[in-house]
Amino acid sequence: MRVLGIETSCDETGVAVYDSAGGGLLAHALHSQVDLHQAYGGVVPELASRDHVRRIVPLARRVLAQAGLTLADLDGVAYTEGPGLAGALLVGASVAAALAFALRKPVIGVHHLEGHLLSPLLATPQPAFPFVALPVSGGHSQLFAVAEVGSYRLLGDTLDDAAGEAFDKTGKLLGLAYPGGPALAELAATGVAGSVTLPRPMKDSGDLDMSFSGLKTAVLTIARREPLTQQRKADIAREFQDAVVDVLACKALAALWATGHRRLVVAGGVGANRMLRARLQADVAAAGAEVFFPDLEFCTDNGAMIALVGALRLQSGMTTDYAFAVRPRWELASMSVPR
Repeated sequence: MRVLGIETSCDETGVAVYDSAGGGLLAHALHSQVDLHQAYGGVVPELASRDHVRRIVPLARRVLAQAGLTLADLDGVAYTEGPGLAGALLVGASVAAALAFALRKPVIGVHHLEGHLLSPLLATPQPAFPFVALPVSGGHSQLFAVAEVGSYRLLGDTLDDAAGEAFDKTGKLLGLAYPGGPALAELAATGVAGSVTLPRPMKDSGDLDMSFSGLKTAVLTIARREPLTQQRKADIAREFQDAVVDVLACKALAALWATGHRRLVVAGGVGANRMLRARLQADVAAAGAEVFFPDLEFCTDNGAMIALVGALRLQSGMTTDYAFAVRPRWELASMSVPR
């Protein structure tokens, strides 16, 4: 089944075509709004929505041309139903529902986090079910036990900031350019390990929950009490990154032991972090298990993951009404099928 996927949950417009009959990902395109929002130091929802309106149709045309397809060749249209910015979600949902209605083809609303969680299925080798999933991004830092498509049991959650959000906020505290997370990770590469000490929140809490807000506060305390040279900023960035990676690795390994699963899937923007990847590859291998990551280009928001999940759900007969709705807040575990 060939499905057109549309992603407009925040500040990136992604469109892709996925063929579940063996063709796999046929084409994809992405437009990032980083330059648009940089002057404001964060995403401006109204500007994001307007830019999605401008970009979505040209991107869809480009993707179909790259795939050598016409609209008539599609078997369905998928879109991000939530969570995300309401206005941005409405752009993708309205275009997808209108297009599917005009074509008399099914429309499929997709959970944004489900797209991230299953994005490693776009890579080779693919993880087999069941597995533990660690979606870690600017909006989510959670652990799930995944039995199959549509079956997600929440194991642990962040009690405050997500890891990616903490990266961005800490980068801003250090005076780094927007977006702060990637800039902080780059700066950390020049930092001296051990020259700053930061806490590892909830590392030994005995459960699988996480907390990252305190790390940001600890950095703020240092920034207020001493002048920050460029090297000092790099040292703080290195220690901050080390602390986040320590917590995530510890919780992921604990989730594997708690479930008895031997596969870990890592997804989301922070999943592109080189230090996190290296640490998890070493720790998971030492535990006799396997770890899977999406390709770097599919760690951040993209249309390919939405097209993939749309095709999987269409195969199972899970479609959405043309009278669409969006869900700015939507827990993934709430949509899990009973087992």
